[in-house]
Amino acid sequence: MKTYMAKGETVERNWYVVDATDMVLGRLSSQVAAILRGKHKPIFTPHVDTGDHVIIVNAAKVRLTGNKLDKKEYIHHTGFPGGLKSVKYRTLMQQKPEFAVYESIRRMMPKGTLGAQMLTKLRVYAGPEHEQQAQKPEVLVLK
Repeated sequence: MKTYMAKGETVERNWYVVDATDMVLGRLSSQVAAILRGKHKPIFTPHVDTGDHVIIVNAAKVRLTGNKLDKKEYIHHTGFPGGLKSVKYRTLMQQKPEFAVYESIRRMMPKGTLGAQMLTKLRVYAGPEHEQQAQKPEVLVLK
């Protein structure tokens, strides 16, 4: 019995819309990251991009459990000496909610060029409208 290896050019990709209203940020991110990688498909191959396209709407209505809105921080470094920057998630969710969701998913993806390629199939919108109507995306209900 031979092991099946998927080829990137033969993979059929579907489009999914996920409504993030009242979903917990971490659970949403982990499930979307698995769909972007293609782990929900029987043809999953770790070194090939077998994932589907995901559109997340209502990112501004995602929630964090416990006291994470006030205690959790988004931290990054500018690259200059003393350039450590931090923002509380309450501020980040008010100013750029789509960035908070995008970053959460990005950090769950594989590091490197394959992970960056998989991440190009993700689109996040703060409101209920999106621009990918022509692709006829299916509504995906996550647990």
